[in-house]
Amino acid sequence: MATNYSPKDDDGHQHKSRKPDNTAFKQQRLPAWQPILTAGTVLPAFFIIGLIFIPIGIGLFVTSNNIKEFEIDYTGTEPHSPCNNCSLNALWNTTCTCDVHFQLEQPFEDPSKECEPYRTSDGLPIAPCGAIANSLFNDTLVLYYMDNGTRSEIPLIKKGIAWWTDKNVKFRNPTGDSNLSSIFKGTAKPVNWPKPVYELDPTDKDNNGFINEDFIVWMRTAALPTFRKLYRLIETKDSLTPTLQQGSYILQVTYNYPVRSFDGRKRMILSTISWMGGKNPFLGIAYITVGSICFFLGVVLLIIHHKYGNRNTSADIPN
Repeated sequence: MATNYSPKDDDGHQHKSRKPDNTAFKQQRLPAWQPILTAGTVLPAFFIIGLIFIPIGIGLFVTSNNIKEFEIDYTGTEPHSPCNNCSLNALWNTTCTCDVHFQLEQPFEDPSKECEPYRTSDGLPIAPCGAIANSLFNDTLVLYYMDNGTRSEIPLIKKGIAWWTDKNVKFRNPTGDSNLSSIFKGTAKPVNWPKPVYELDPTDKDNNGFINEDFIVWMRTAALPTFRKLYRLIETKDSLTPTLQQGSYILQVTYNYPVRSFDGRKRMILSTISWMGGKNPFLGIAYITVGSICFFLGVVLLIIHHKYGNRNTSADIPN
């Protein structure tokens, strides 16, 4: 065992030693883990990273090259530059104007390329344009409760079905006249729409035009071909009365949306909600699967450790 001691000077005083204490922390004897890099672990990692990053890099490179740029240098230091006289002006509080003429050898695409192939109709711009807007779901669903042969319509709430950010930030009507028909004058309705955009909900100006919530919900496209869209909300009466009580109902459908041409299916789904939203078993199954795999591997490794962990791997050397 190492022992720290301090020498004494001529006057008998003992000075404190500068040597670190003999502890695991100060002597750097703490347990540590250092991965052993071998060809079997390093090479697959390099190959996997390469297979992931190369396609991403190619996509980013091609996208970057498709972006068009055109530079116009108007510094005016050249003698024949249109802004040469302005560049000679040494005063900060004076204004100088110069015209720089340039010519584009190829057209610059505008953002309306996303509107193809539904961009114009009869020479007029379509509002709203694009294939997504053109395929807007326009069936009308009405729900009735049958009580001794009497129909009672279930109130369906059409507002509050869109995201707040979409309703109040992303989608806005053009500013100007309060009459939407005047604002959208000179535009055409989408090809498959039975009515123009300013007649989506003419009874409610806060739910008409581009801020119509049915339109907003439809424009948030789904990732998969089979999807659900929130159509309406059913208001809860009170905590003692079921929102939809047990009994017979009638679903009245105004059938406007054809699906035979692409073998599509249409369904109305009545669903309750929880703290995690609507019904989606995938997340729960994923957690159960990962947890089960981890638990199984833990049991296997525990058995291996219990069986082989205490085995003495060093050979005894006889005296």
